[in-house]
Amino acid sequence: MTFTLLQSPDSIHRHSSFTKFWISRTLSSTSFQMLSVAIGWQMYDLTHDAFSLGFVGLAQFVPMVLLTLVVGHVADRFDRRKIVFLCQIIEAAIAVLLLLGNLAGWLGRDQILVAAAIIGACRAFEGPSSSALLPQLVPKAILQQAIAWSTSAGQTAQILGPSLGGLLFSVGPAFVYVTAAIALLVAGILTFLIQMERITRKLEPLSMSSIFSGMVFIYRRPIILGTISLDLFAVLLGGATALMPIFAQDILHAGPWALGVMRTAPAVGALVMSIVLAYFPLKKAFGSTLFGALFVFGLATMLFALSTNLLISLVALVFIGASDVVSVVIRSSLVQLQTPDEMRGRVNAVNSLFVGTSNQLGEFESGMLAGFMGAVPAAFIGGVGTIAVAGLWMYLFPSLRRLRSLTEK
Repeated sequence: MTFTLLQSPDSIHRHSSFTKFWISRTLSSTSFQMLSVAIGWQMYDLTHDAFSLGFVGLAQFVPMVLLTLVVGHVADRFDRRKIVFLCQIIEAAIAVLLLLGNLAGWLGRDQILVAAAIIGACRAFEGPSSSALLPQLVPKAILQQAIAWSTSAGQTAQILGPSLGGLLFSVGPAFVYVTAAIALLVAGILTFLIQMERITRKLEPLSMSSIFSGMVFIYRRPIILGTISLDLFAVLLGGATALMPIFAQDILHAGPWALGVMRTAPAVGALVMSIVLAYFPLKKAFGSTLFGALFVFGLATMLFALSTNLLISLVALVFIGASDVVSVVIRSSLVQLQTPDEMRGRVNAVNSLFVGTSNQLGEFESGMLAGFMGAVPAAFIGGVGTIAVAGLWMYLFPSLRRLRSLTEK
């Protein structure tokens, strides 16, 4: 892929570095999706225990919560490129260990949980460091486009990773771990080769105040606080996609193939929209566009809840993915542009925690609500809730609603 959109008077090596960054992020995210599929399947194959399967997800999620303040501080004090490189190499090493455990026959429940926890810890460091690194690779004028391309990397991984992981696992677990290890190694090499101008940051002395300064920074800036918290609560209530297995089997009366297509549909919509935004970036009325995207997200979720036709459900899921990306690109661009470089690691760490929490808890909320009142009412209420949160945030954060420039304070 040639990033011809990155046309500016800036030096060519920055464009080349962004290309390396994009490929590295795509390979790393795809490998993570592949490993998640393989680890989950192998855990259940070994234990036939649903609780053990749940612990795999918990092992990956807990490090992100526990390490949030630490990873942000690390990303602001050290070379972010080297942090991402080190995380990718450690993840590759874990894939190799999983491979050896399979071949030697010593891989069991405890070893899988340890591997999942280490991968989760690496992702906890890699995510905020990678997000904070991006503004160093491109000029501010095209940061929104770069974020759109970066978002497309994640969506590409969500489409390719699970399907590729499942396909390779059907041949043999070793094939998944070998492929993931090679991809992560290549990702690490590309990250190491990224060239960028060295930025001298004003480092605060390590203290409790500096560790919590990211949260204080966000709290004191209503636009950033409104942006980050909006994702948490809006996505928390709109997690209807977690109920896809129920809709595929009981509502749409379709087979596993339909579930696979349904899981792919939001990522396809997101990928298409991220490419559109990369070539046709938003120029004005960012606030109204942000809230408009959330209204579309809520309405699409309600349509998905009420649909009894697979085609209509797929269209709704595509709109869910596409509208979510509009929101993501605006929010990410806003946070990056309004945060000084010496604070980006800590602010992105908090942002990553909010995003991860909203996705995880959103699935939990949807599942619990569906258990009490059924999948259709739960999904529909989730869509209504997203619209209600968007309306409430328009009232609570008027500066965000009236936002016309990503650099407004």
